[in-house]
Amino acid sequence: MRVQEILEKRDLVVSFEFFPPKSPQEEEALWENLGRLKRWDPGFVSVTYGAGGSTHNKSLELVHAIKKQGLDVVAHLTCVGVTKEEIARTLDWLAERGVENILALRGDPPQGERTFKPAPGGFEYAYQLVEFIKGGWDFCVGVAGYPEGHIENPDREADLRYLKLKVDKGADFVITQLFFHNGYFFHFLERARAIGIQVPIIPGIMPITNLKQVIRFTQLCGATIPQDLLARLKEVPNPQEVRQRGIEHAYLQCKELLERGIKYLHFYTLNRSRATEEILTRLLGEP
Repeated sequence: MRVQEILEKRDLVVSFEFFPPKSPQEEEALWENLGRLKRWDPGFVSVTYGAGGSTHNKSLELVHAIKKQGLDVVAHLTCVGVTKEEIARTLDWLAERGVENILALRGDPPQGERTFKPAPGGFEYAYQLVEFIKGGWDFCVGVAGYPEGHIENPDREADLRYLKLKVDKGADFVITQLFFHNGYFFHFLERARAIGIQVPIIPGIMPITNLKQVIRFTQLCGATIPQDLLARLKEVPNPQEVRQRGIEHAYLQCKELLERGIKYLHFYTLNRSRATEEILTRLLGEP
């Protein structure tokens, strides 16, 4: 089913992001965790791939495998290192296998490079990818939104206009980058609606279970950890206590989002399930 239809039909949609495993052990763990999260009847599962376009083929294989499990899946697709012809072949491959949803992204520069450079015969911006997909295929297309602005564009209003352009080119929904203060999301949502972005905007949630890891993520993507939260996490020496405080914070985020009328929650799982399970159990009860 198309994500657009799923979001319209359900009173609450939870969804999960996974990435291709790097070893047989990681693959076994992925399927175990996905199996555990299936109990929550996810609206969809999205599948990313590595920085700079790495693991692209493994990502497609995982998309197909999840689709065969009977789950609706969103395949990430970026502009990194690929021509229009290569993107077209990927889109044909996905369509032939019954995949109906794409998350269209520009993508990050390859490791070691500071600026994004399009491949010869490729695309420079995500809106061009959206336009290309909508011009030749019948996919439901999602795009990324940045509550705190894109790390490469300090002008938040200009960044929001780029999001509007992606929607104008045909994007059907938005999934936000992770954030740790709901004020960023609600302000972003208000500003987006004010300039005419009316498609569903899905908040992206990442429970903090490893502080060093999340700090590294935020440095790469431009999101911030509120100082009071950071202080609470740093004051405890026990990694398990850090994990519990991080999960508690994410639970409170989700609770407030639902209380204020948000109908969607997208969890960045890092191929794990326990933290997301704990949050959903507290929010919704055992499935």
